Amino acid sequence: MAETAPNRKQIETLQLDQLRKLLGTIVPANRFYTEKFRAAGFDANINLLEDFRARCPFTTKAELVADQRDHLPFGTNFTYPLEHYTRCHQTSGTLGSPLRWFDEPESWKWMVANWKRIFHAAGVTPADRVLFAFSFGPFIGFWLAFEAASEIGCVCFPGGGLSSITRLKLLLECGVTVLCCTPTYGLRLAEVAAHENIPFQNSRVRLLVVAGEPGGSIPASRAQLERRWTGARVFDHHGMTEVGPVSYECPVRPGVLHVLEESYLAEIIDPATRKPSAASQPGELILTPLGRVGCPVFRYQTGDLVKAASQPVCACGTSDLALEGGILSRIDDMVVVRGVNVYPSAIHEIIRGIGAITEYRVTVDSSRALPELKIDIEVDDPASALAAREELEKSLHRAFALRVPVESVPADTLPRFELKAKRWVRLPANPS
Repeated sequence: MAETAPNRKQIETLQLDQLRKLLGTIVPANRFYTEKFRAAGFDANINLLEDFRARCPFTTKAELVADQRDHLPFGTNFTYPLEHYTRCHQTSGTLGSPLRWFDEPESWKWMVANWKRIFHAAGVTPADRVLFAFSFGPFIGFWLAFEAASEIGCVCFPGGGLSSITRLKLLLECGVTVLCCTPTYGLRLAEVAAHENIPFQNSRVRLLVVAGEPGGSIPASRAQLERRWTGARVFDHHGMTEVGPVSYECPVRPGVLHVLEESYLAEIIDPATRKPSAASQPGELILTPLGRVGCPVFRYQTGDLVKAASQPVCACGTSDLALEGGILSRIDDMVVVRGVNVYPSAIHEIIRGIGAITEYRVTVDSSRALPELKIDIEVDDPASALAAREELEKSLHRAFALRVPVESVPADTLPRFELKAKRWVRLPANPS
């Protein structure tokens, strides 16, 4: 991608041109944003990106959920009549009811084109055979990736509705070279193969394209995946239902995600002040998709914690915004335990650094005066359970100066996940 990568000035010129065109289409056609902009005193006439960032209001997921709740069944964030739309997907509903998101053909093609850029950065070619190991349900997931891979010319295998054993057999029998899944499910497939004596080490898989949760950019998780999938490279990516496919892994710096800045206007802000984060300091990723016209979002607060790289041009040659460590965490996932800020991604990296642990669950008990953590783990070999438990307790104490109790549970006790893993269980506080 770096051979023809535009420089910073070219990127910003392109962003401004696309942003002005998008705003000109949205107002007054889109009721949600026409009313929102009017209430904020934003007239949508901009000449500089700095002007947009200074005057345009943020958009939150809670606003969008409320709009769909108050204007049943789909809300008011539509730029065209409903008959113009051909796709509907939805979020997981972490704020209550799922958020439904519509796309007309033009916006869908724009997102497919972004996914093709991601595949290009990963080195996917028409010679590849790609298995999509996920359920083809209402979540946008790899739906876009499937269509993008087919347009590239790959042979595409949909894995929806299949068991893990069947997916592994398909992978071996059909000579699959690229596997698309979540990081957690990539480990799960390796675990099932070991239990069932399926020789997946003989597979032709050379690339794991992962998304859906942090993990692909976490060094310990990458190492564990690449150890299990011998000879395969892990390639991370992230996106959201509300904005589409956003980033691709740097071809020369694993663990760094580049934002597709020709398609997205990105900002990183301090969650407390809502001002730009200081250089090299973590902040919330704010996104404005520049080509998703049918159901747009402007300055969308993603809730993703990220940190920008310091150098303006990456070693790979691109000027696209580089996110060190990918998506570090979800801002609202942080737990304060005895005065220490604990992010799930930090716990995840420590656990994945202990090779014997196959699965885990974290319980956050807020019923006491101070929240407490407890971790249940499964291990490969019961004989190594005590050593793994003690190693994890020591590692957690070194990292956080906290004593976190760890318990080893029998094999296959903890749940397994195909899509986003839900390993954190939060016990509510006692009512006062």
